[in-house]
Amino acid sequence: MSDLSVTFTGIRFENPFLLSSAPPTESESNILRAFEAGWAGVVTKTIGVHPVVNVKGPKTNFMRTDPASGLISMKKKTGAALHSSWNWELISDKPLDWWIGRLARLKKAHPKKVLIASIMAGSGSDEEMRHWQMLAKACQEDGADALELNLSCPHMDRPDMGSNIGKDEELISVVTQVVKEVARVPVWAKLTPSTTDIVVEARGAFLGGADAISSSNTFTSLPVIDPETLEFEMNVEGLVSTGGLGGPAILPLSLAKMAQMTSAFPDEEFSGIGGIAEFPHALNYFLLGCGTVQVCTAAMLDHAVGPNVVKNLVRGMEEFLEKNASRGWKSLEDFRGIRRDRIVSHSKIKRPDEAHYHGGYDEEAPAAAQAKEAK
Repeated sequence: MSDLSVTFTGIRFENPFLLSSAPPTESESNILRAFEAGWAGVVTKTIGVHPVVNVKGPKTNFMRTDPASGLISMKKKTGAALHSSWNWELISDKPLDWWIGRLARLKKAHPKKVLIASIMAGSGSDEEMRHWQMLAKACQEDGADALELNLSCPHMDRPDMGSNIGKDEELISVVTQVVKEVARVPVWAKLTPSTTDIVVEARGAFLGGADAISSSNTFTSLPVIDPETLEFEMNVEGLVSTGGLGGPAILPLSLAKMAQMTSAFPDEEFSGIGGIAEFPHALNYFLLGCGTVQVCTAAMLDHAVGPNVVKNLVRGMEEFLEKNASRGWKSLEDFRGIRRDRIVSHSKIKRPDEAHYHGGYDEEAPAAAQAKEAK
């Protein structure tokens, strides 16, 4: 009989499907609905110390592709397919005091579900480091089963917050270590994909003591310009700033980032995020080595918290295990990571005539390099 449960960073989840830190997890009522719908875990909207005021007008919208023209637009059009989500929403605008008490109630209502508190502070001073510790202690004491460090929000003005930390491996390591000093629960580091080599940042997180890495957050992006009005489709009084791109469009991009990390750190734990709506999407992450996955865009479009999405994910995994029972697969651990070894450097992909391929160098270059090394 198949078993959908997983143990991730020492915590038992009834299935590997989580609702990620995003608008669907910004309220107590939504999180309760998510647990009741069947999500095994929920990552709260990021909790911070400083007051947050979001932009005037819409904070999240969805882009769709017209099959006939290929046009990508936020305008709803019959027959258009979902392309992506776009948001410039900041962290929770509710203070820490609002969350404390509610986390405890959520755990009391659903003790077998997993509640992960997403937290964020700055990195520019000792005071900010104390803020990280204050947030960590308050959330775990109120019942959070794990902490997810938001080192990845792509639209923070402060140079010492969000993805501005997540692009600096030393800061990642320092912040993670500071939180680990006070944490009694597992600590996950959520990294930004908007970096040159995410393996470097992942190494910083693990050196700081991270128990797992979540990736990826949304990709830094702009909304498209309306060809008729010549205005950005999402703006405030004509002005726009960068936001985060999520949804189907980022699935291949996020998989590439995840593959880099799981190949570099095969013994570490990872939670995959990006473009997941159906089980085959999640399967990509599992085959690359992830122990859990997190969903946002698809859930937002399904009654805000994805009741149908999680049912389909669970059913899809059950059917997958039944289909592969002859292989002896009974749980995620039986097939997790079995395809990450297929990802190799470009030079290792077979050529029609390998004798004439020299990795992009002239034929004499490899011999010259070897002779130099011999000296």
